[in-house]
Amino acid sequence: MSRNFELLQQLGKEDALLGTPPVVEENVTQVVSEPVLTEPQLKVDATELEQLTKLTQRIFLLPGAQSPRVVVFTATESGNGCSWICARAAEILAGQVAGSVCLVDANLRSPALHQQFGIENHHGLADALRGSDSLGSFARSLSRPNLWLLSCGSSPELALPLLGSDRMRQRIAELRSHTDFVLIDAPGLNVSNEAATLASDADGVVLVLKANSSRRETVRKTVHDLQAAKVSVLGAVLNQRTFPIPESVYRRL
Repeated sequence: MSRNFELLQQLGKEDALLGTPPVVEENVTQVVSEPVLTEPQLKVDATELEQLTKLTQRIFLLPGAQSPRVVVFTATESGNGCSWICARAAEILAGQVAGSVCLVDANLRSPALHQQFGIENHHGLADALRGSDSLGSFARSLSRPNLWLLSCGSSPELALPLLGSDRMRQRIAELRSHTDFVLIDAPGLNVSNEAATLASDADGVVLVLKANSSRRETVRKTVHDLQAAKVSVLGAVLNQRTFPIPESVYRRL
């Protein structure tokens, strides 16, 4: 059994990954809930901010180690709040480093990062994959001067076949060369294998799980499949946990 899945078991005790109280240690971070989006540059409450900051630091800012620079965020199932987690992690990271941080919306099937910041989705990744201009011409500056967004772009359905192409690998290499940190929002693993394909050219993947929804069998298989594809699982996030105590106990009250 691999070290990454052992961490998931040790830190989440399996059931904790799927609905018990938070235990925030090393590679497992838990976020209480996903707030309703109402405005750009959303504020998060103190608990969410603390958990997201721990996630960001443990993934990108490990002391005495070569931290990952290009990371794919994906969910075991669609609707787990992956885009929200990815966007907030990028904002926090940009506030803690002097280097540049770029968000990339590679979820061409259901793009959402531009909505997270309340901006228009005009030109972006889909256009960059079909065109030859530098990525800088497609990226937009966000709330901080070192934070950028490469949205999904126009006609994303036309660029879907290119996500696993040499062209996409070249674009990721370009991002790596010109940006200090890259956070890629990818489709859920239950929808397609695009996240795993993207992660093979990144430094690893962060899995977003949904409390009281994600199944341990699904998580096990997901981690096993990613590692079989030589993808490093950097950590897991338990999102949308609404019960401060185990739901099984809550129902007895």
